[in-house]
Amino acid sequence: MTAPAGRITLWGIEVFVATVEERSISVAARRLGASPSAVSQQLTNLEAALGVTLMIRSARPLELTPEGEVFRRRAQSILNEAAQARAELAQAGRFRLTRLRLGMIEDLEADVTPALLTRMADRLTGCQFLLETGASHYLHDQMESEALDLVVAAEMGGTEDWAERHPLLTEGFVVAAARGALDTQAPLLPQLQARPLVLYTTRHYMGRLIQTHLAQQNLTLSHRFELDSYHAILAIVSRGAGWTILPPLALMRARRLMPDLEVHPLPFAPLSRRIVLSARKGVLGDLPAELAAETRALLQSEVLAPALAAHPVLADSVTLHGAAEGTADGGARMDKASARADDPATPKAITEKSPS
Repeated sequence: MTAPAGRITLWGIEVFVATVEERSISVAARRLGASPSAVSQQLTNLEAALGVTLMIRSARPLELTPEGEVFRRRAQSILNEAAQARAELAQAGRFRLTRLRLGMIEDLEADVTPALLTRMADRLTGCQFLLETGASHYLHDQMESEALDLVVAAEMGGTEDWAERHPLLTEGFVVAAARGALDTQAPLLPQLQARPLVLYTTRHYMGRLIQTHLAQQNLTLSHRFELDSYHAILAIVSRGAGWTILPPLALMRARRLMPDLEVHPLPFAPLSRRIVLSARKGVLGDLPAELAAETRALLQSEVLAPALAAHPVLADSVTLHGAAEGTADGGARMDKASARADDPATPKAITEKSPS
């Protein structure tokens, strides 16, 4: 429904902010789930209500006028206040939360995400869920632009004031190779240098992280394949066509291949990543902390326990956290001894570690 000229609406402000961030009416329309003509009309109505021209639409990319720059700062504050108001109402009655937009890294889409969504649906009755999976850098960008409310992804190193973070898991990268391809009694690095590396694409943050780490070790490793799918990477590795570097969560995405793979620690300086649940600070009350606790429990039961049963060497590579950022770390490390439990399918995979 088109708002009458002269009236400033929250929807009009949201359209303006999205258009400014995307620098394109058509891209903003896709992000908002609206037509370009509807977005253009909202911008026209807003400019009419304010009595100024906010942007130069003929420019490519779109440009703000001086008045548009001034209004942009106010517009973001208005949207933040609206989000805070929605959060306070949601806290007054959780059932009133009508939509939650969640971003999850692809590593968790099969094992953790379905169970988490089911639990959330039981708790937040009447709420509609929007799920988006993707690479960590993409999900963080989506949350920063307010297209997502919660994100579970690898930490990117930023310390934005507007975000709250709940650590879930720290995992050290490992080497994966075809079973029997490497001599465990001989030095590992020379054997790897003699074989091609199957590389995760450097178009994503994860691949760049690995490449940077190798460069810091002064290691130049030949590679014939650079792929953006861990499942495809491990399928190639399992056939003996090379080896790869990856985090344990990625290893679990190809469980059917696990009998054909063996895992080794990195034969050089360690490399790790931290998986966190991020949200806008104070907007969703205690919901992010509760969902972080649920996610940790699912990581333990659905991912870490079977991973340790299949590859006990991972015990020294994974730490499950148990405290929010800014508090003492209640993390727990995978216990190698647990792999020798009577029931290897369900090992007691956690031992508490002292606060750091």
